[in-house]
Order: sequence, then structure tokens, then C-alpha cells
Amino acid sequence: MIIKLPENAKKILDTMHKAGYEAYVVGGCVRDALLSREPGDWDITTNALPQDIKKLFKRTIDTGIQHGTVTVLMDKEGYEVTTYRIDGKYEDSRHPSEVTFTKSLTEDMKRRDFTINAMAYNEEEGLIDRFGGIEDLENKLIRCVREPKERFTEDALRIMRAVRFSAQLDYDIEEKTKEAITELAPSLSRISAERIQTELVKLLVSNHPEKVKVMYELGITKVIIPEFDLCMKTNQDNPHHMYSVGEHIINSLKYVRNDKVLRLTMFLHDIAKPATITTDDEGINHFQGHAQLGERMAHDFFRRLKFDRNTMDRVCKLVKYHDDRFPATAKNVRRVMNRVGEEEFPFLLDVKYADTMAQSDYCRDEKLKNIEDSRALYQKIKEDGECVSLKNLAVNGKDLIEHGVTPGKQMGEILGAMLEDVIDEPAHNNKEYLLDPEHFKDFLQKDHQ
Repeated sequence: MIIKLPENAKKILDTMHKAGYEAYVVGGCVRDALLSREPGDWDITTNALPQDIKKLFKRTIDTGIQHGTVTVLMDKEGYEVTTYRIDGKYEDSRHPSEVTFTKSLTEDMKRRDFTINAMAYNEEEGLIDRFGGIEDLENKLIRCVREPKERFTEDALRIMRAVRFSAQLDYDIEEKTKEAITELAPSLSRISAERIQTELVKLLVSNHPEKVKVMYELGITKVIIPEFDLCMKTNQDNPHHMYSVGEHIINSLKYVRNDKVLRLTMFLHDIAKPATITTDDEGINHFQGHAQLGERMAHDFFRRLKFDRNTMDRVCKLVKYHDDRFPATAKNVRRVMNRVGEEEFPFLLDVKYADTMAQSDYCRDEKLKNIEDSRALYQKIKEDGECVSLKNLAVNGKDLIEHGVTPGKQMGEILGAMLEDVIDEPAHNNKEYLLDPEHFKDFLQKDHQ
């Protein structure tokens, strides 16, 4: 079995071999190469100590030297080179309290998370697979190296990594590994929000975001987003739906491209339905106000997991407006473009499409046609350069000052009235019309209403 190594990785291995040390590419890069995927990084493991590594290469960085890791710089690329090690006791469910360097590759491999990540390779010896990684690749299984409970007790984040790899590779999780996850999932509460966020996003933007259901079945969502568990237990009982809220969310994820904002929006778009459910006299469930409450719940979720502000704002806005219904007319499309933002409008249509496709077929054709027509109108509005926001309004604050308007609240209200008029009638977006005394008087009157 031959793996084609990058030239710089080969140079590092050759240099270490010539100096009398063992050295291999290791972990995820070996797994990806065997799967004909492009590795993101090429990590190297060796029996050389960090000080030995630093003597062999001109440019190095002590990225994690306390754990035996030195980054070797080759041209403009960095390669992490780590000494074989045995981890000490894990006291925080994430990091070992100490590490001990070892001369044994097998001992180093024992501490790794999953068999498919515990393989090493160099051109002289070929593939080193001491825990059945190749077999698990062939059987499409995520299996812990040795005892699963030990691996997850050492590092609880591996619980989420198991499901994430399952989603990225479309693999099943081996039974003993699943049993250990179910038992130890509560320990995820000790993992930092940032780490949880990273793994969740990687799962959601994978080719199989529906594996979110595995997180629910194994008790992971109960720890990181208990709101989702309520969704799984909430039936919709409505002609527009054929799934529970949670199953609807899971299915909707499959109908948007693997974009971070879109996948997070679909994951959260109906998160408030359990809190807004009412049942009418005919036994039909309704969820009035779920989008508005959902925006607030999504905001809380993003704060809890320490997401960046841009992602939070964009997703929350899409959650807020995802259920807005409007006939596909140019005027309506311009109004919605103004509300959600010109650049976000196509994302809103993508959300509406995914939402519709995960519903029942009741009125589906009409809903999809409305989305398609709205998209065509959006393209025409963009091509024609029609104004939907203040930045493209033909009049600005300076023009109003010249007409005697004092900067402040009144100015903003007048500009808002002008924009409202222009959104309804695009041809009005010119200074002559907007500043015409008769029309200007109307905008002033709207300001005082």
C-alpha cells in the first residue's frame, strides 16, 4: 500500500531517518490518503525528542513543546512533529496532567482516539496499523482504540468527534463505542463551549448533517442543546407537516448546501415550536410566534456556545423571517429584501426551500412556485438596480440639510419615508422627484404621523 507524500513531508522524514530516528506521517492524513481524500495537514510522529527535532531543522516553532510538539517550517508550510508519548492522568476530561515520552510507536498509538486515526506510514516500512484501522475503514466503522470508556474518560470531546467523523465519512459507530458515549455523554458539560461549537459546526456542514439524530439518540444533544430534545418529542399534527418538529429539522438540513449559516439556520429555525404549541378544536397544532421566539432562543444558543457575532446576527435574522409568507410580486420582494438585507434574501429563499421540502406535500407545489417566482423577481430587481436600502437612495442626509432639515431623528424618519415610497415605486428614486416641494411636503407629513 503506497501513499503519495508531499515533498516537504518526505524531506522531513528523510532528514530524521538519516539522523537515525524513526518518523512517520500519522493520524488523519493517513486515513484521508487511504480514502483518496486530500489531507488538510500532514502530521508526523517520531521517537526523537523535541530538542533533537530542533537541532535537525533550521526553522521551528515550539507550538506545544510541553506535549512534545514542534512545528517544522518548510518553505511557507508548517508540519507538526510530535515525539511518541504516553499521556498521564486526565483530570479535566480533556487534557493530560502530564506526558511521558516513549520510544515505542505502539505505546503512542494506544492513546489515540479511533482506529482509523491510529495508523502511521513511511515509504520504507509502508503502513503501520496495529489496531485494525484498515478493517474499520473497509467496514465503515468508527471504533475507539482499545477500551472506549477509557478513551472518552480521557477526553470527553472525543464523544462529539465520533459523531462528527460518522457524519463526514458516512460511517456507523461501533456498538461498544456507542454504549460508552451514551454512558459518558454528561461529561461533555466539562468541555469548553468553543470546542463544542467547532465539532457541532463540522458535523452540520458535513455531507451527512442528518447524523444530528445520532447525537440525540446517544444523549449528546441533551447536554449541549437540550432545546433540540424537546423538538424531537413534539408532534406537529398539522396538514403542512408529516414529521415531529425534530425530524422536520433533521430532514430540512439535507436540502441546503453545506454552508455554515444555512445549516445552522435550519438546525435552529423551529427550535421554539415546543414552547409555542397550541391545539385547536379540530386537534390541529399551531405554533404562532415561533419564529420570533426562535430568534431569541437562537441568540441564547449562540451566546452559550460563544459563536462569532456575524454568524449569530445572520442566522438569527433568517430564523426570525423564515416563516414570513408573501405573494411573489416585485413590490413584496423589494420589501422583504429591505427587511432581511439585499445579500441575505437569496439565503432566506434557500431556507424556505429546505423548510418546504421537509414538510408534507400539502400545497408543496404552490409553495415551491412562490419561492421560484420570488427568486426570479429578486434577480430582475438586482439587474435593474432598483433601490431597496438607504445606501442606494438618490437622496442623502446632505441633500436634506440643504433643504433645511436638521440632522437627527427627523432626518432619519424623512429618509425612511422616502425609501418606503421608492420601494413601492422604483421610478421615484431620483432627486427631482424626492426633493420636489410637493412630494417633499408629503414626506415631512409622514414624518409627523
